[in-house]
Amino acid sequence: MHARSLASVLWPVTFVLHFPTLAHGSWQQYVRAPASTLVHPVAILPSYTQGDIKNADGLVTGAATTELTRATSGEIPTLVVDFGQNVVGQLQLEFAGSANGSSQGFPGIRLAFSEALEYLTDRSDYTRSDRAQGDPPQLVTTGTDQIAAKNGPYTWEDQWGCEYDRKVCSDGLHAFRYVRISLDALTTDSPYTSPDGRVDISSVSLRWSGYLGTEATFTGWFECSDTELTQFWFDGVYTSERHRAARATSASLLNKLILHDGAKRDRDPYMGDLAVASLTSYLSHNTSEATLNVLEDLAAHQRADGWIPPASINQYTLQLFDYPLYWVTCSWDYVFYTGNTSYIDAHYAVMVKILDTYYPAHTDSATKLLVRQNGYGDFAFLPRPGSAAYYSALYVLALNKAAELAELSAKTDDAARWRERAAAVSEGFQNTLWDSSASAYFDRKCSGAGCAAHAQDGNSLAVLAGIGNATTASAALRYLTENNARFYGNAFYDVGGEGLGTGFSERVYAFISYFEGAARFESADAAGAVDLIRRTWGWMASQDPGITHWEGIGSNGSKYEAADTSLAHGWSTGVTPLLSSYLLGVKPTKPGFLEWSVNPIATDDISWARGVVPTPYGPLDVSWQRNSEGDFLVTVNPPNGTTGTVGGSASGTKEVRVEGGQKRVVALTGMR
Repeated sequence: MHARSLASVLWPVTFVLHFPTLAHGSWQQYVRAPASTLVHPVAILPSYTQGDIKNADGLVTGAATTELTRATSGEIPTLVVDFGQNVVGQLQLEFAGSANGSSQGFPGIRLAFSEALEYLTDRSDYTRSDRAQGDPPQLVTTGTDQIAAKNGPYTWEDQWGCEYDRKVCSDGLHAFRYVRISLDALTTDSPYTSPDGRVDISSVSLRWSGYLGTEATFTGWFECSDTELTQFWFDGVYTSERHRAARATSASLLNKLILHDGAKRDRDPYMGDLAVASLTSYLSHNTSEATLNVLEDLAAHQRADGWIPPASINQYTLQLFDYPLYWVTCSWDYVFYTGNTSYIDAHYAVMVKILDTYYPAHTDSATKLLVRQNGYGDFAFLPRPGSAAYYSALYVLALNKAAELAELSAKTDDAARWRERAAAVSEGFQNTLWDSSASAYFDRKCSGAGCAAHAQDGNSLAVLAGIGNATTASAALRYLTENNARFYGNAFYDVGGEGLGTGFSERVYAFISYFEGAARFESADAAGAVDLIRRTWGWMASQDPGITHWEGIGSNGSKYEAADTSLAHGWSTGVTPLLSSYLLGVKPTKPGFLEWSVNPIATDDISWARGVVPTPYGPLDVSWQRNSEGDFLVTVNPPNGTTGTVGGSASGTKEVRVEGGQKRVVALTGMR
């Protein structure tokens, strides 16, 4: 069978979102997770069915056994099963029996998995052997999972390894929406399988391996008058759930709950991903242990010079320059969302070594900007050595967050020193990187290819870190709107980025778009933030496979790395914290929400929002709606033992103090 483009599929698959019209307060209907750990397909794709197959629909309806038959050299019986949305786990086939053909061995079944129809061919869009390591590489499969279908009834579950020595092999865990099932065999699997005979299959199912986020497991939720935005919030949660698993691939993380990077391909937890995925987790489920396990594991592998590995991949040796800074910012998030202040004392020395040993050794003494260490990459392995704006803006953010953690531990001298350094870096950043002709920050101050570029990451994080002032912040964000906006999101470079790599001015990372969205909300640009959300996450939701959030978007809204693209990636779930933290407006201001703020920032076309943010003290229940004058009526029902404020500078209103255990309605007038 030849690969088909999505446009050539005759079966009417239209990836247009149909959001339910729901009553106020019915958030449960947005939950995407399956009802149980045993997941069944929802359809057979008729245009992909070929060869001698009887009762193909039986794999969905369960009304009859599906029979695949092939004579010697006959057409390969093939069908495609659709699970309706991206899933993760081990496929299970219940065989009713088989009959051997004229060749030696049991009839062979070949399985090919894909997250999107456009990459569904006679091989999986990704297998572990595609990135096998070793010399020679330790290959297991060659693109498909193979089965020797025994003659009697039995249940087969996809497990990593081979049935016979190094023959008839399977890949185990898969993340996919579609699976192609064929009666065929590899010649290299002879004499154990043959390409002909008959195979009877009574059912196909999936044993779910991610965190099962059912209605009962949600400790926090969100909804608003825009049902698309509401669904995006839950889609982000579902995307993140697909990466929670009981076992990691690293020895020191075995049997521990963790947040995976991407279920299809990158199965180790990455530090940068947690900057977004952990927030999604905190706001939806009581699974903060997954983040803690990764933070502590990577801290335990800190190098003598203060550098922290970005992930457990490659025995903790992957050289990324920016990810130790995310360890600092993620530590702040963990402490402030969970209230676990003992974490600071346990790992304070790690933070000191990152900020006072590693990064000072890679700082330009004249400009105070960070200079990337030779041989090191960053979140996207970008070819931009030197003092990129992104590194120093993230450094300022990390220094200021570290200062807050230091004050919690009564380390006032450290806090003062880190704030003083953040101010010095900010001054050097503004003086060195501000491009007055563009009213935006250069990606780098240099000469040569790519040096005229203005990047989304550096400009967004500069605004979020408070570098410059309100005027420069507004100008930088306006520049991104005018030069980086695409119909599927904002590109991470303007056209100047083409000097660094082809297609850079057309590529969109939802990971970095989270920081731009936050910068826009912080700058009271709700319209820009919501527009960015609708274009970025709306595009991914409207395309195959639907629902889940992609690792990256390429030119014209394509999957940026074709079949290799992870189409369910935790670092791309930033829509969830953006909506809870800004549109609903809930943030912690003391560890564990002992103190909190509610400061909703929304566009005129959103008339109400409500939700719950989980805290160690209980649920923080918030709702708001506009009155006929356009003012906000905010209802807050905070847990006992906490205090907080409603309103504030971001919305242009006066703060009102609210005590825990006292439900209050606060009118916010003069909203910007």
